[in-house]
Amino acid sequence: MTYQFLTDLIWHPPLFLAETGGQALPTELELQALWFAGAFGRDFRTTTGKKVRVVQFGEWNRGAGPDFGQVAVEVDGELKTGALELDPEAKDWELHGHDTNPAFGSVVLHVVFQADSRRLFTRTFDHHEVPQVVVSEVQLSDALSRPKREVAIAHPGRCFSPLKGMPSGAVERLFAEAAAHRAVLKAGRWLRVADAHGRDAALFQATAETLGYGGNSLAMRLLAQRAPLGVLRGDEGAAEALLFGTAGFLSVDLHEKAPADTRDYLRGLWDMWWRERASHEAAGERAIPWKTHGQRPANHPHRRVGALAALVRLWPTYRRLAFATPFVAKPLVDFLHGIQHDFWSHRHTLTSSHAAQRVSLFGRSQALELIANHLAPLAMHEDRMDQRAYHQLRNSAANDKVKRCGIRLFGSSKASLPWMRRVCHHQALLQIYQDFCLEDFSGCHECPFPEQLAQWR
Repeated sequence: MTYQFLTDLIWHPPLFLAETGGQALPTELELQALWFAGAFGRDFRTTTGKKVRVVQFGEWNRGAGPDFGQVAVEVDGELKTGALELDPEAKDWELHGHDTNPAFGSVVLHVVFQADSRRLFTRTFDHHEVPQVVVSEVQLSDALSRPKREVAIAHPGRCFSPLKGMPSGAVERLFAEAAAHRAVLKAGRWLRVADAHGRDAALFQATAETLGYGGNSLAMRLLAQRAPLGVLRGDEGAAEALLFGTAGFLSVDLHEKAPADTRDYLRGLWDMWWRERASHEAAGERAIPWKTHGQRPANHPHRRVGALAALVRLWPTYRRLAFATPFVAKPLVDFLHGIQHDFWSHRHTLTSSHAAQRVSLFGRSQALELIANHLAPLAMHEDRMDQRAYHQLRNSAANDKVKRCGIRLFGSSKASLPWMRRVCHHQALLQIYQDFCLEDFSGCHECPFPEQLAQWR
């Protein structure tokens, strides 16, 4: 019996149905970010049955008008170029006035996530029909890489008893398969981004997302998409200013709020940003949604953007280590942990005072998260890392979600300790918890996992 066979036994209730009280769609900004990353793939069917292939994802529009410009799509083999509009629901095209707005006359594809029960004709102001595709529930669920609900409580589940009676070797084999299954899913998602924008862009976005863990993953991903690596490396002298400006952190009055010893640094950023501001700044609903409250000082988004800027300058070395054959974790962890910056190695925010003690820009635990979630799965997919090397990777510390998984499966924090030490154990716990605990709507009573564990043994 394989882990995939176990997950195939789950009954999956319908996704994202507001009428039945299901989970709501993500925000429109997050849907746009997923689309631009190629997370839903390239191939679709229109609501009238025509084949659609996205040839070029285009450029993100930061102002008024369609969401993406310079897009190229094939509709039944015919190449169309122009703009693309993404809306949560099919009815939003008319609800938002796109059908009467000349700015939307160049739209060649309308992407939605909830169809309408009525037969709608998506047309421009001059009555040209716009092909419409509805992203399927399967595509959306896979792209989100998260379960349909986030409510499983941290108490022992019914699987606790059979797992307690299983030999450690059997549990190890189960975890190995669950971790391998998770790695395949993660590698597939990474490759879709690489297919849309290239390997370097995929690595840049994955790194930014990892730096944002703790509340700003989406914000950092948006930043990496709006200030792409190709633009930053094309003008490395302005890269730092472009990142902070695109992030929305360079306000006009910032200079006055800052301590005297930071004003030269801020002036340098502002002088460069001023020249590029018109083509990179986004405001209003399209501004990046940062979480700044409730963060540890070392995790403040200013520092995370500073770390990303420092990494751009070191990109050739970073890229070599990340895509090395064979892939070895330690040199990459040491490299990331050793990154320094004249300003950010001793500052927490753009307006904070100098800290006497050096603060790491990229912690070892973050580096291991990057490896576990992105680089190791890719390396195994490309035969640059074998399963043995992956299973030997040790994790620095278990986060709260992993601890909840351990309690659910093993009954207590103490009993789960043997399964908290390695990267593959964490990944296995998270995958089992997601595939079973968070998919079960019966309060554990009807979950198939406990009974299937007997067959696994």
